[in-house]
Amino acid sequence: MTTVDLHTLTGAYALHALSDDERGAFERHAADCEACTDEVRELSETAARLGLAVSARPRPELKGRVLRHITTVRQDAPRTAPPGRSARRSAARATSLSRWALAACLAGAAALGGTTAWQHERAQDAREQARQTERRTDAVASVLAAPDAKTRTAALADGARGTVVVSRSRDAAVFIASGMARPPGGKVYQLWFDDGGTMRSAGLMDPGRSTEAVLMSGSVDGASGMGITVEPAGGSAEPTSRPVALMGLPA
Repeated sequence: MTTVDLHTLTGAYALHALSDDERGAFERHAADCEACTDEVRELSETAARLGLAVSARPRPELKGRVLRHITTVRQDAPRTAPPGRSARRSAARATSLSRWALAACLAGAAALGGTTAWQHERAQDAREQARQTERRTDAVASVLAAPDAKTRTAALADGARGTVVVSRSRDAAVFIASGMARPPGGKVYQLWFDDGGTMRSAGLMDPGRSTEAVLMSGSVDGASGMGITVEPAGGSAEPTSRPVALMGLPA
């Protein structure tokens, strides 16, 4: 690979688009070429700014299309020039002309930066979900470990069992289900507090789990019992089906 060839690799090097051999050859060249070192730094900073500037989420097919084009579209070969000072000037002109193509590559890098931002958002969402799960787990453990916690267990349909644990000091209750059958498609088990015959929603169970501990939503104060009904996904404001279970709360 000639010196002229190496002068034209600044853009590809800034975008990490060189093979291992090409990258090694360019890095050895750039160690003694201040012009190439400066240009790589400028192009790398530009690519980073373009990536950070993108806030719109790209279409899912964009990344695949850019990667396919990278494998089929090649940069024009540089013009040959006599060695010496004139070769450097010729390489500089070739680099300048190739910047239009490089701009398109940087635009593609910016779009991929949008994909990176989307992945970052997904990671943040996952961390937030993990924090919410941890908070629910801590709340369930707090009720179960409360000094005044009292329990009541009952047999449910199809061999399932249900246990309700109440802590009056924490004004909270946990329902523990074991071996419950999955609800019909598009349906969910909904928990209710029984306030003297008036049913008050206490949250939903996970339709994909047969064994689960659920922190019941709302205050225990005033409730004498609890019930479970099968409701449309998302739950209902009031029961729309006959209860599959009714239990009194422990005194």
